[in-house]
Amino acid sequence: MTMHVDEEIEDAELVAADDDLVAREAAYEKFIWDNLRRNYVGNFAHGMLGMTGFRLINAPTFLPAYLHQVSGSNSIVGLALALQQVGNIISPIFASTQIEHRSRVMPAAMWFGGLGRLAILGMALVGWFMKGEPLVIALLVFIFLFGVFMGAQRVAFSILISKVIPISRRGRLQAWRNATGGLIAAVMAYLAGKYLIGTNAFGNGYSTTFVLAFVLTSAGLWVLQLLLREPDPPTIRSQAKFLDRLKDSPRLIAEDPAFGVFMIVQMLATSARVAAPFYILFAGQQVNLDGAMLGLLTLAFLGADTISNLVWGYLGDRSGYRLVLLFTILLWIASTALLMTVPTLPAILLAFAGLGAAQAGYMMAAMTMVLEFGDRDDLPMRIGLSTTAEGITATLGPLVGGALADAFGYDFVFGASIGLLVAAFLALMTIKDPRRRKTAVVD
Repeated sequence: MTMHVDEEIEDAELVAADDDLVAREAAYEKFIWDNLRRNYVGNFAHGMLGMTGFRLINAPTFLPAYLHQVSGSNSIVGLALALQQVGNIISPIFASTQIEHRSRVMPAAMWFGGLGRLAILGMALVGWFMKGEPLVIALLVFIFLFGVFMGAQRVAFSILISKVIPISRRGRLQAWRNATGGLIAAVMAYLAGKYLIGTNAFGNGYSTTFVLAFVLTSAGLWVLQLLLREPDPPTIRSQAKFLDRLKDSPRLIAEDPAFGVFMIVQMLATSARVAAPFYILFAGQQVNLDGAMLGLLTLAFLGADTISNLVWGYLGDRSGYRLVLLFTILLWIASTALLMTVPTLPAILLAFAGLGAAQAGYMMAAMTMVLEFGDRDDLPMRIGLSTTAEGITATLGPLVGGALADAFGYDFVFGASIGLLVAAFLALMTIKDPRRRKTAVVD
């Protein structure tokens, strides 16, 4: 009799718990939609200003050209990009373990983002106060720190977007914020190349450009903090030790083999960036690479990035991001082939435009598609694993690329990049879009 009563009590408690969870899920969804306009504006402004500033740092023009100018070495250029990616390896999983048990992500996002912006300011300041080998070493240190905090920031801000922006609106948000930020960045890149770098403004045009990037990215972070309203999720994972969560990562891949293949695609595609630092250096062998030409090529790269974001965002919302990733890889292959085979200014401009559009599509697809695999509670760790997987190959690529460029020339490096992209395309063809798999389960 007592056992029967206990079973009835347990059943009642389970029903009550289920009802409570349903109520919390409903409240969570209501909060998202009630605050969507405010959070949309906050994410748009942050992304627009942040993307504008970060593009000035991450575009394969200004920073590689500056490093080559102060060091005179292809290997140093490759080492710098490798160090940035080392940061991306060591920070994402650590960041995910610091975030996944917290109901609010914004405080951590502000810390990671703020420290990353200080690294940009450091790059600017050493250009004014150092010369020669100390300058090169200091730049490498700040580039490494920039990678560390940007890797952590990517985890934090990806989770924020997944919490406050419904899946059906993420593509268009990224499309319009990236397009607007890209348009501003493209114009500013041209003006910076011509009037800041070309005239060596304030004694170091590159440092002046980096300060501009610092101001823009910092303004975006401040606006996001002011506007964003973050909900408490219905469920959160209990806090675990870093090593315990790291040991648990194979389970996430085993439970969803498609996620494992997606990580392989990421690793192959980021390995293909072995050629990225050398696009501008190769172009400099074909045309006179003064400040105005540097600005023009950056304008082509970022301008195409800007326009294509609108296409990628709406296509991703409508048809899923696997299709965006497939188109992106094909465009990346074609643009690299054009750059290495037709050494005329119109072809080089077209190639840089294609590379800019491909980079925009890849970044949007990779960052959004990973949000659609698996359970919500495991999202921080999936993002951490995904970002770390990219970082591992993106670290080795530039190191190998710099050595190969010195030994065999840029054509060899570009050919290797194309081969890696072909492998990524074939791997991606073997999996279904995770959004369509979930729809099929629901149906």
